[in-house]
Amino acid sequence: MTRDFVGYGPTPPHANWPGGARIAVNFVINFEEGSELSYPAGDGVSEGGLTEAASVDPGMAGRRDLGAESMFEYGSRVGWWRLHRIFTKYQVPVTLFACAKALEANPPAAQAIAATDWDICGHGYRWIKHFELDEAEERRQIAAAVKLIRETTGKPTHGWYCRYAPSENTRRIVSENGGFLYDSDAYNDELPYWVRVGDKPHLVVPYTLSTNDVKFGRGVFGPGEDFFAYLRDAFDVLYDEGLDRPRMLSIGLHMRLAGHPGRASALMRFIEYIKAKERVWICRREDIARHWIAEHPPK
Repeated sequence: MTRDFVGYGPTPPHANWPGGARIAVNFVINFEEGSELSYPAGDGVSEGGLTEAASVDPGMAGRRDLGAESMFEYGSRVGWWRLHRIFTKYQVPVTLFACAKALEANPPAAQAIAATDWDICGHGYRWIKHFELDEAEERRQIAAAVKLIRETTGKPTHGWYCRYAPSENTRRIVSENGGFLYDSDAYNDELPYWVRVGDKPHLVVPYTLSTNDVKFGRGVFGPGEDFFAYLRDAFDVLYDEGLDRPRMLSIGLHMRLAGHPGRASALMRFIEYIKAKERVWICRREDIARHWIAEHPPK
């Protein structure tokens, strides 16, 4: 994979968002619980990523961590349904970064997703690190994820996003698949852009770990007010810039983090804040990709 330090430079294209919107806002729910590494799954390790524990007790090394398992279960048992209620109440569309095995582990949630018009971006067959997989295994897991997501929700997988970082083969595998509109395995822009993979153009819709509740799991954010203030400030800057240069804002949520009441309160405040503004396009990631393909086709 080559690196590009220039991108659009000082003259990014005008996004021409629908309705003359000054900003496109996309909410993402990361549906991971039930697909993480665990002893019950036969992995011989307990996943502790993005849980309430600021550090792991040294005594847990090499042991099954029932505390971490319970925190993941909170996300699927409680957090998911709180987020589902919030976005349904406010009639806000959502993109799911979904791990296939997590959907399989929670049939009621998969059925609820099937009943929405929310779109799905594949987030792995399981919540694992793709950069540790060889090409053949990664190709197999991506295909298996697409198949299982369709079986559990009836929905296609329009995009792909790995846990944190892709492998050097991921984008090529996704591009060769033919069923994807885009991938989001990039953090380097605030607008979609085209790359060439082999002899074909391929669309990238960048994601972010900035306006993302991972900062709770890493001890950066404290109260929910931190989250609201950070989201509001990011939105305000992009909204002001949107008079001349409309951009997109991705907001990443995790059921076991933002699904807790004190953080969900901040999410509701932010939704109310942006819904009170004019010329704001709250949309799915699929909508952004299809708009970009139509308005800014590859050259």
